Amino acid sequence: MLVLASASPRRLALLEQAGLKPDALLPADLDETPNKAERPRDLARRLAREKAEAAKAGIAARPDLEGAYIVAADTVVAVGRRILPKAELVEEAASCLRLLSGRAHKVFTGVALVTPSGSIRERIVETRLRFKRLSTEEIELYLASGEWRGKAGGYAVQGIAGSFVVKLVGSYTGVVGLPLYETVNLLGGEGFPVRFGWMNAA
Repeated sequence: MLVLASASPRRLALLEQAGLKPDALLPADLDETPNKAERPRDLARRLAREKAEAAKAGIAARPDLEGAYIVAADTVVAVGRRILPKAELVEEAASCLRLLSGRAHKVFTGVALVTPSGSIRERIVETRLRFKRLSTEEIELYLASGEWRGKAGGYAVQGIAGSFVVKLVGSYTGVVGLPLYETVNLLGGEGFPVRFGWMNAA
């Protein structure tokens, strides 16, 4: 059995894209505030692990999910060592977009897998992106779209903001929220039948 420790429709869609259908969704309600002087890479790793551990604890009360594999992930957008927020307010999103306009940034996505034996395997994926220079009008109209809400760095690369990306080096699916290559490799390496669903994927 497979559990996704997230309520994100993007992560669910990505898993299903790889032919993997979770048996349950167990999102964790965590405080995602960075620790003092915490680096973006370390934050992504820590939050993915904490989400996995919270789901593992939740499974203890679910006999039907005993022995399940648990996948958790977290995505952090950063300019240098500055961690950008998951924008909930329009002012936050506007600040992020102005900062990202015309410059390079990095997206770190941590993946944590809890195996049926209870051990945790981890990966951290770094992707470098560069945005085109955004006009004031483009920023205002993008903000009006509402697409930025709840997104790390105030944008969704799989939506309108994909047209802002001049260059991407790394994992596109990692930027969306779940790096498929690394996730599937982690699952396969721990004995999960990752190709079982392929026959019914079409």
